[in-house]
Amino acid sequence: MVQYLDNNSGFAQWANMQNQRKQKPEKKFSFFKWLLIFLLAWWVIGVWIKPQTTEVVNTAPITVEQSNATKQNIFKDEIDFTAQGLRLSNIALKKHKKDGHSDENVALLNDENNFIEIGFVSTDTVVPNINTEWNNVNDLMKWNNGKKIDFSRQISVEGYTITITDTIKNNSATEINVAPYVQMVKSTNEKMSGVVETGGVVYANSKLDYTNWNKLNKKSVAYSTVRGSLGFAEQYWETIASIDANDQTISLKKSGDLYFAQTNAAPIKIAPNTSVDVKTYLFTGPRISTLLNAATDKIPGIAKTMDYGWFWFFAQPMLWMINWLFALVGNYGIAIILMTLILRILIWPLTRKSYVSMMMMQKMQPELQRVQKLYANDKARLQMEMMKIYQTHKTSPMSGCLPMIIQIPIFFALYKALLISVPMRSAHFLWISDLAVMDPYFILPVLMGATMWLQQYLQTPKTSGNKNDIAASTQRVMKWMPILFTVMFAWMPAGLVLYWTVSNVFGILQMYIIKKTSK
Repeated sequence: MVQYLDNNSGFAQWANMQNQRKQKPEKKFSFFKWLLIFLLAWWVIGVWIKPQTTEVVNTAPITVEQSNATKQNIFKDEIDFTAQGLRLSNIALKKHKKDGHSDENVALLNDENNFIEIGFVSTDTVVPNINTEWNNVNDLMKWNNGKKIDFSRQISVEGYTITITDTIKNNSATEINVAPYVQMVKSTNEKMSGVVETGGVVYANSKLDYTNWNKLNKKSVAYSTVRGSLGFAEQYWETIASIDANDQTISLKKSGDLYFAQTNAAPIKIAPNTSVDVKTYLFTGPRISTLLNAATDKIPGIAKTMDYGWFWFFAQPMLWMINWLFALVGNYGIAIILMTLILRILIWPLTRKSYVSMMMMQKMQPELQRVQKLYANDKARLQMEMMKIYQTHKTSPMSGCLPMIIQIPIFFALYKALLISVPMRSAHFLWISDLAVMDPYFILPVLMGATMWLQQYLQTPKTSGNKNDIAASTQRVMKWMPILFTVMFAWMPAGLVLYWTVSNVFGILQMYIIKKTSK
């Protein structure tokens, strides 16, 4: 009994471990606790930084009746559109097709009753309405209201940004007030996206806020800001407008089968025998960061509408890298393969450490099996002795999960990058016609599952199968991962599955090299 209670005995070591557990806080769930706290704090901050909104109960109805004004077709390098009095519609993106098999251009605001209207309201004088006939002189639209007030409108286009410059000249003897407004009307044929932010978008008080289609179906929202922007965003395209004027009220709502986005600026005073210029900017094109950044000077907050997601710090450089590699090789599939290899090389030290740890696990198996037989009827002592073995060899039964854990942020970032990348849309690679959608033949998901199984088989140590063995318990869970991932990835974008498959192949080769060099 004295020998059993000696300080070097197993019982004494067990007692010491129990005392240490009482003295130190339990760390079993510390990682998950802090992860939960982090996610909760992230959500609270996200809610806090959103612009303040209020429900719109009674708002002035927007006129959607057809305009009788003469139509003017405007053709530019990137876009074609129709100008009809105060309205612009039928915007065709000439460099983007509906899909890879169509010659038809992507069109925005082209359905019936879809348009953007830029005009003025006033209680002091007559202003142009949707049926006003303008005189077009050298692409300058002119109109006089018969009360000594001249209106002129100049439409200019730079890339995907349309600039409407309205000049109002007061030739009368009294001061007048005119308030500029923008009304955007869109039909409800858009689908919700669970990954990419779509719907109504507003930039107010230096903060961006999305109200998706489902939320707009239930309530209207309004904002007050010094200067802002508003519009509608789809997965790949967006139509965003901004008035270069202060003290604006912005609202989003749904009425009938139509969505409405409206902004009204404060009245502008125009003294007798003076004139003012009012500029309204409209971006209508693809959601590409370089294009949105270029429009920031004219449309505040538009660069922030690029939705990189939570892992923006990975998604943004990854998207840049893919486009840069595409410029070198001319194919997005090859660009994804090269990017995968670059990322795997960068994390080589971490994965090497994990693989070496797993090889150590294989060498530990005889020793683990010995203590499992010796303490088969004493679970507490068995767990303690097994932990001593893991500590002696400086390894962990969870070490095999490290490569997968490392890739989780990269996985979600690449998923987002593929879904928001306009150039990736309809990008071909081998039998795949669009890397942004699922593999129609499920070839890549099957290859991914097979390579994942092979990688897991090569790096998994052989265990006794004892239910008290931590490594064995881990393996029983992990063996189902290839099947689970194959089913899950079957409906993922093909570009994402390609990345994971190439990553698995690289991991297999890396495991082979480490085994060869470690002998």
